[in-house]
Amino acid sequence: MDVSLIFKIAAVGILVSVVSQVLKQSGREEHAFLTSLAGLILVLFWIVPLIYDLFETMRKMFSL
Repeated sequence: MDVSLIFKIAAVGILVSVVSQVLKQSGREEHAFLTSLAGLILVLFWIVPLIYDLFETMRKMFSL
């Protein structure tokens, strides 16, 4: 895992929280929820291939 991925995830988290708070203050709770959901989906697209590689490595290590 690369350290830059951790910084990307942190940046997305900070950006999503700021945008979400601004949208909530302006009375657009639905848009704030969709922004949070989009941030979550983006981070999952980055994380899922790494988890897949982890399980493949474990499978090869234990020869299952």
